[in-house]
Amino acid sequence: MNLFDIVGPVMVGPSSSHTAGAVRIGQVSRHLLGESVKEAKILLHGSFLATGKGHGTDKALVGGILGFDPDDARIKYSFELAKEQGVKFEFIKTNLGENVHPNTVKMEMILEDGSKSTVMGASIGGGNIKLTEMDGLALDFNGSRSAVVLEIKDIPGAIAFITGILGHNNKNISMISTNKPAKSEYTFLTIETEDELESSLIDQLRKFEVVAKVVVLDKF
Repeated sequence: MNLFDIVGPVMVGPSSSHTAGAVRIGQVSRHLLGESVKEAKILLHGSFLATGKGHGTDKALVGGILGFDPDDARIKYSFELAKEQGVKFEFIKTNLGENVHPNTVKMEMILEDGSKSTVMGASIGGGNIKLTEMDGLALDFNGSRSAVVLEIKDIPGAIAFITGILGHNNKNISMISTNKPAKSEYTFLTIETEDELESSLIDQLRKFEVVAKVVVLDKF
């Protein structure tokens, strides 16, 4: 436990979960995508939906998309600043399912280069967040370490093959988790490592027949 865990984050707004966490979800999404967001549909679920305006969750999410930190005084003016920058946004009330954390938001975004991306994340308390989905890939990522997410064929030996490749390249695995959607032929494999994976190793993973998709997640 560290001091942050005890006293919580320095922030603008009344709630670490509904304000600081919301800022971080938007901010981290922008960072991971590597592009400025030009348009966003923001789907609010559970308590995020219930307290969106009262706790400033809506302004916090937009502020995060603009790249603001949780303690940035500009968050209260994020709607106006977004419009000045030509960033379009809309909030949509939704139910993302019974098994989803109550402080969850799903953001469907169009980026500066015209590409589209979707990120879903939850504020889990004390300003901490967890990303649970990115562009259709199921995640369980809190940003404490670098990670790679692979969509792999659900066949015997596939996971052992991938971890063997990492071990052969002297990569120490800190955490590994799997998520297989119902009736899918593929499994989502999330691997956190002590060190970042070199681009050459990522390219190597992408070439294997059992691997359908690879997404690299930097720690935050």
